[in-house]
Amino acid sequence: MNDQTSLSPDAARQLATTTKTSPQMRGITPRYLLRALPWVDVEAGVFRVNRRRTYVLGDDRISIHADGGSPRIIPGDLRELPYLREADDALLSELAGAFTEVSFEAGQMLAQDGDAHDKLWVIAQGRAEKRVSGRYGEDAVLEVIGDGQFFDLDAWTRSEPLPYRVRALTPGVALCVERSVLEGLCERNTAVRGAMDAYLSADGVLPGAEVPVDLSSGHVGEPDLPATFVDYEDTPREYHMSLAQTVLRVHTRVSDLYNGPIDQIRAQSNLTAHALRERQEASLLNHPQFGLFNNVAPGQRVQARTGSPTPDDLDELLTRVWKQPGFFLAHPRAIAAFGRECTRRGVPPVIDNRFGSPLLSWRGVPLLPSDKVRFSGGAGIGTTEILLMRVGEAEQGVVGLRPAKVEDEVEPGLSMRNMGVDQKGITSYLMTAYFNTAVLVEDALAVLQNVEVSNYHDYS
Repeated sequence: MNDQTSLSPDAARQLATTTKTSPQMRGITPRYLLRALPWVDVEAGVFRVNRRRTYVLGDDRISIHADGGSPRIIPGDLRELPYLREADDALLSELAGAFTEVSFEAGQMLAQDGDAHDKLWVIAQGRAEKRVSGRYGEDAVLEVIGDGQFFDLDAWTRSEPLPYRVRALTPGVALCVERSVLEGLCERNTAVRGAMDAYLSADGVLPGAEVPVDLSSGHVGEPDLPATFVDYEDTPREYHMSLAQTVLRVHTRVSDLYNGPIDQIRAQSNLTAHALRERQEASLLNHPQFGLFNNVAPGQRVQARTGSPTPDDLDELLTRVWKQPGFFLAHPRAIAAFGRECTRRGVPPVIDNRFGSPLLSWRGVPLLPSDKVRFSGGAGIGTTEILLMRVGEAEQGVVGLRPAKVEDEVEPGLSMRNMGVDQKGITSYLMTAYFNTAVLVEDALAVLQNVEVSNYHDYS
């Protein structure tokens, strides 16, 4: 006999109905990129971007690898130099072997304006800035350069004085090659000599510029008007549908016996669809062929000046995508680092309410967070990148691509197809998300590179 005088909660709970949630999943994110991109329905699985013809443009980087701890030029990537694009591998290997390693410290002058520029510098590691003296003697920054970038090809090729000075912002390593090495190659190889002469004679032609359209304006009288046409690229880029895919398996006895109050197949398919969409967003950003980070044009890449993302850095991005910028996309840690820099300067960003959430914005352009933005060297102390894009087909921006219609579609571009029941009584469903993304015009996308997120300030 015990002292209990009423029904215990444990016993009463056996007669109660439990209120249950649907299955939860920590990996679900807001996926702002998928929500912010305008989507184009592709009828036949291929999206062709026709563009006006442009002059050939590389990636503005010379790749470097570490050979036993020492950086070395990858010979094939010397084809980034316009007059070496048709050079043979032996010649490129010889030129790559002529580069010598130079270490530098923060604040060191690497080159002075007006000096004879007899070396081609390739930054292997570190950051440097190009500076010039303004009209009235004031100091002005032209550009910040980082890993893989080089200076100054034109002055080095023409053996002319450097038009700016270069100062190191961080400690680092560079690889240099004397102009005499190039002269020796040209003496032995007539093809390289001819290509270099053609490069030197092409005054006013900027790599990546569109072929001009001849026009006349402001004239009087009856002059002969220029005749012209707009030329197109012979081989426009085509985007084929990519996919994320899996087979969902549910035993029939589970769906028959344990299907209430929550539908087991619906719960399983919902979580699987979320996982496919998460993979889709990651691919749109980081895929080696069509990922947005890998499709930024050379002139649209900006180096963080001090490491931490500052208002000046985002302003520089806005100068690259100034025609109707849509949004920034960054890792949450990068957005937090930007907020700290704004707080330090006393210019807190404005809060913009979009997609049902309060978001930081800069110059009226929201910063959308995404944990799919990559880190180099580890998310704790590594560096990351910040994208800025213009979106929409009418604005010649960035667009998402998906099929106009697929069989057994449960969401736009996502299908769930019953594959039948096997001999073990397991029903299989093929779940597929089809997608891609396209940059219609190069200036619709820009990136801030080498962004550091581990810098904190003492406000006391």
